[in-house]
Amino acid sequence: MLDHGDTIGHRPRRVAVAGVSGAGKTTAARRIADMVGAPHTEIDALHHGPDWIPRADFVADVRALVAAPEWVTEWQYAHARPLIAQRCDLMVWLHYPFWTVTLPRVTRRTVRRRLHREVLWNGNVEPPLHTIVTDPDHIIRWAIATRHTFEERVAEVASRHPTLPIVHLSTPRDLEHWIAGPLTRASVTQ
Repeated sequence: MLDHGDTIGHRPRRVAVAGVSGAGKTTAARRIADMVGAPHTEIDALHHGPDWIPRADFVADVRALVAAPEWVTEWQYAHARPLIAQRCDLMVWLHYPFWTVTLPRVTRRTVRRRLHREVLWNGNVEPPLHTIVTDPDHIIRWAIATRHTFEERVAEVASRHPTLPIVHLSTPRDLEHWIAGPLTRASVTQ
């Protein structure tokens, strides 16, 4: 496992960004895609159909995505994670402090989206805020319930794919240092 100062040694062409809900995977993935010159595909857009129903073509779309020579996407969804991990040449793990970084982020994002009725994927909008207490799958409750799952998931990927570089970032500042340092150097020199 690499940290924010370690050299990655190559310009990544297929990048998976891991982390719990609210960690900033999509924002980081967009930035990484810009740096390495690869297209970013937001995996939530592939997954969510109208009324938050998973799209029937989701797995087929993920297979098509990972078959491409270059891409950046978020590493999530049980059916997609193995496909993505098998083809990525770099994984970036946003492993931020949950209670001080991630939970406030997912809460702010959810409230903002709901108050502004932001249209997300396929016409979906965040449900009313009171559903945090009535819906066990509400995104804020989901983030809390799954906050420890990535340690095990990333360890499993490291075990199954021992040559896959995994960049472990513990704070948003680490992400900034990694993008400005090792990622920039790898993107420019290769």
